[in-house]
Amino acid sequence: MATVDPDVSRSTERCLTFEDALSMAKFGAFNVVLMAISGAILTAFLLETIGISYVIAVAGCDLQLSTSDKGILSAVGFLGVIVSSHLWGFLADTQGRRKVIVPTLFLTFAITIVSSLMTNFWMLTVCRFMAGFFISGSSATIYAYLGEFHNQQNGSRAIMGASFVFGLGCILLPAIAFAVINQEWELPIVPLGVVYRPWRLFLVVCSVPGLISAFVLLWFPESPKFVLMQGDMDQTIKTIQWVHRFNRGRKAEPLVIDSILAETEAQQSKARRAELQNMKGIGALAKLVWNQTAPLFMGSFLKKTAIVCFLQFGTYLTSHGTYMFFPSILDQVFKAQETGEERFSVCELVYDRANTTNTETDTDDECVVQTLDVTLYEMSFILEVIYAAGFAIIGLIINVVGRLSILVFVFGGCGIAGLLIIFVEIPMVSVWCYMILVMCGFAGSIVSAITVDLFPTNLRAMAVCMSSMFGRLGGVIGSNLFGLLLESQCELTFAIPGILLITCGLLSFFIPNIHQRMRSRNSISSRC
Repeated sequence: MATVDPDVSRSTERCLTFEDALSMAKFGAFNVVLMAISGAILTAFLLETIGISYVIAVAGCDLQLSTSDKGILSAVGFLGVIVSSHLWGFLADTQGRRKVIVPTLFLTFAITIVSSLMTNFWMLTVCRFMAGFFISGSSATIYAYLGEFHNQQNGSRAIMGASFVFGLGCILLPAIAFAVINQEWELPIVPLGVVYRPWRLFLVVCSVPGLISAFVLLWFPESPKFVLMQGDMDQTIKTIQWVHRFNRGRKAEPLVIDSILAETEAQQSKARRAELQNMKGIGALAKLVWNQTAPLFMGSFLKKTAIVCFLQFGTYLTSHGTYMFFPSILDQVFKAQETGEERFSVCELVYDRANTTNTETDTDDECVVQTLDVTLYEMSFILEVIYAAGFAIIGLIINVVGRLSILVFVFGGCGIAGLLIIFVEIPMVSVWCYMILVMCGFAGSIVSAITVDLFPTNLRAMAVCMSSMFGRLGGVIGSNLFGLLLESQCELTFAIPGILLITCGLLSFFIPNIHQRMRSRNSISSRC
């Protein structure tokens, strides 16, 4: 728990706005560390939810996984995110940002340790659901925590800094998988009846960034903005002075602030707290949630809500659903090439592999350590680099070419690539079509920024939350869709996301005010 030294001399009367007080704390070492920690937490979310795609590619024998089982495992983490989103948002707004972030990170690590020891599909599924449930609290709340330590001038710098760290985390995912999973060792743990293999260690390694972040945040204070909203001006001043001392060093002249002006937002927050305290029963709380949510589906907002929710649903269904089987399918493609096969479609390979797997299962009861083809990691690394570079390029050109042009290009191009996968019989062309299909995640951040522009301040956060929830729902459905249909209706499996993305591209023309210039915003990929 961070402690803030209150012993600061106050030689002159000094009353400031909250923005001015933050400005006087300067931008320095504290801000850099906080950006790094925020990026690490976002990376932890990525590793916990997306990293399972590498696990299901090699753990099939250990856990006796069918393709539908793999679909459930790849989706259940996102289901945990969906179920817990409103809970963590409510607790973060009423109890504090840090009080949500730190415990959920520790709980996520503990659950992941347990999940690495699970010996059957259903036990691992429950553990991955709980991991998604808890990691959702820290990954969503960190945005508010980071932003509330910065004034408007430095807010964008902070988000960009955290995004840079997150981008590095995306790029390092295949490298971490290669370093851990592609080892050939096993450790029997007789008392637990577990044979500990590299994929189990990979699960634990994926939680390390979150664990480190939690320990660092133990020394950090609560968000000064949140503390001010609670009416505790003295603690707000002490926190800002602590940040100033962190940035300038203990030998620097103490920052003198006697009071901070109360803002309208703080008064509104006080009124909301009073309303919450006066509530009696679940019915009253449900009414408050309804009053905040219902306007999104009424009047002129209904069309806007429907469009952005559908676009996010289509984006997440495809980007998450297809990525979860990306390592497994590419591994099959490259291993087939090594055997001398030169022309085959992805679906032909999937059908052939399904028959081979069923035969092997009937004749061989002993599991061996499984590894993935090295070329898979190389292509995965290229995909992550393209993602990182792509967001930088979009940020540079979006005001020049417009939001509509980028959305239509992304949705249309990725949708066509998805349809081509069905027919192309040149392996490397199929691989690139698959990678382009996964890149529809570019559209997610653009749709989020559009959502912010479409709705007024009092509905903005709920609109973003609602569209994000539909997106996560799409991710769950997409992962299970792939798992259920891939080995029996492979062509349909790729046709559905392909047609859905093309539909999203056409629907983009109906977004209100889509031709207006986009305000400068910084957001993370829809993969988070």
